[in-house]
Amino acid sequence: MSDFKLTYSTMFAPPPELHQRFDAALAAVRQHRLGQTHGLFLDGAFVPRAATIERHNPARLGELLGRFALASVDDVDQAVAAARRAWPAWRATPWPERVALLRRAARLVDERLYEMAAIVSLEVGKTRMEALGEVAEVSAFFDIYAQQMQDHAGFAHALPNDPLPHLVSRNRSVMKPYGVWAVIAPFNYPFALAGGPTAAALITGNTVVLKGSVETPWSGLLLAQCLKDAGLPDGVFNALVGDGGTVGEALMRHDGIGGITFTGSYEVGMRIYRAQAQRAWPRPCIAEMGGKNAAIVTARADLDVAAQGIVRSAFGMSGQKCSALSRVYVDRAVADALIERLQTAVQALAVGEPQLQSSWTGPVATAAAAARHAACVRELSGPGARIVASGPLPADATQGHYCAPVVAEAPLDHPLWRREMFAPLVMIGRVDHAEQAMAEANASPFGLTAGFFGAEDEVPWFLDHIEAGVTYVNRPLGATTGAWPGYQPFGGWKGSGSTGKALASFHYLPQYMREQSQTRIGG
Repeated sequence: MSDFKLTYSTMFAPPPELHQRFDAALAAVRQHRLGQTHGLFLDGAFVPRAATIERHNPARLGELLGRFALASVDDVDQAVAAARRAWPAWRATPWPERVALLRRAARLVDERLYEMAAIVSLEVGKTRMEALGEVAEVSAFFDIYAQQMQDHAGFAHALPNDPLPHLVSRNRSVMKPYGVWAVIAPFNYPFALAGGPTAAALITGNTVVLKGSVETPWSGLLLAQCLKDAGLPDGVFNALVGDGGTVGEALMRHDGIGGITFTGSYEVGMRIYRAQAQRAWPRPCIAEMGGKNAAIVTARADLDVAAQGIVRSAFGMSGQKCSALSRVYVDRAVADALIERLQTAVQALAVGEPQLQSSWTGPVATAAAAARHAACVRELSGPGARIVASGPLPADATQGHYCAPVVAEAPLDHPLWRREMFAPLVMIGRVDHAEQAMAEANASPFGLTAGFFGAEDEVPWFLDHIEAGVTYVNRPLGATTGAWPGYQPFGGWKGSGSTGKALASFHYLPQYMREQSQTRIGG
């Protein structure tokens, strides 16, 4: 596999060895790792708690993955205290040493890729390729941020001396860490969206308290083990699992943290953002929030390419990506032809146990997501709405949280055009021209990702007018999905993000530091 680089773009045609290694790792995980009890990670150690939660495979609800300790508000205090104790030494650690340690952690992620991907697949219900991609993405985050720290020499820059005739007045700009950085990760990317912000915070000299989702608690503990084994000092990274309303609330309001990165819903993200701004002085808050992502298909589009890109982005990971395609605006002159292609493609989807090589997608992660999908489908029984395609389900669908992939057509004022569904359902709407499609696409309060299928001379117009942080043009690999660190920075506009700066971009890392201007006479 020496010439194969795994990304979300290349995962559709992996070499056979990849499947063989995943199968072996999955068998070992099922034999040796399932059913155990897991603690919290506090001050360098895994510690048990009386309160635990059981988690099961969303594709096989009878398969117990493990029992996971639940944190309390007191555990939040302990984690923040440990991180505060560790911070003076960690921030004083020369940046090249922090870089070396984070690169060691990246190599451990690489070494454990298949085992951890098997666990992520079982925990979230992702296909093997989606899970392998998520784990490999963390290694990429660590490497990119380490390289950026090195390229910028620790973000300390000499400036010109003051133009004084009789004094030497030296000037510098130095970026410094904030302190304890809170990371609140979502259920759908519990390893990548814990690992990415954690890497940024650690490499810049902050210590970290991670709160993972109660729906997918195992991944954060895998990250903790990698960091511990890489040699991260005790207390520099701490990992909790707990309910957002208690543990998450206590963490984001804690006086001992210096900043926070949140990935999740718009409603929760904005509440956290406002809470940081309303303190005695504002704390930095990087909030990556929702998406209601749209694709535009013009009359001059290649409809085969469009159909492939639509299906991959609408139904990959059963629609549970924040970048998933939810809205398609198609020129009515080609709408019927596009729908025919989508019907054929959706009927061919292999929905099944996600760990199998033959499965193209699997279940949704939770019972709540399955109920939400069912409720959305029921709403399509109203006037003017219709289901134009519904994919197959596996024979044992009742054993897991399986949902049929659905393509629906509805009037442009239907409520599902506005609601974030986070399920395998995509809406199709007919428009009279591209300008109408653009107006509809931009009418959303979100602006995360967007796709376009059309002629080459239409592309500059799309890129100039679309209100989204991540854009894709004529991309069969995914109309709105597939960003990879180092290739596509990932971040949203409007209600999709609080900073306008994207993960793994040139501009992301400095958000975890604050600038100090230093002027000294002599020296």
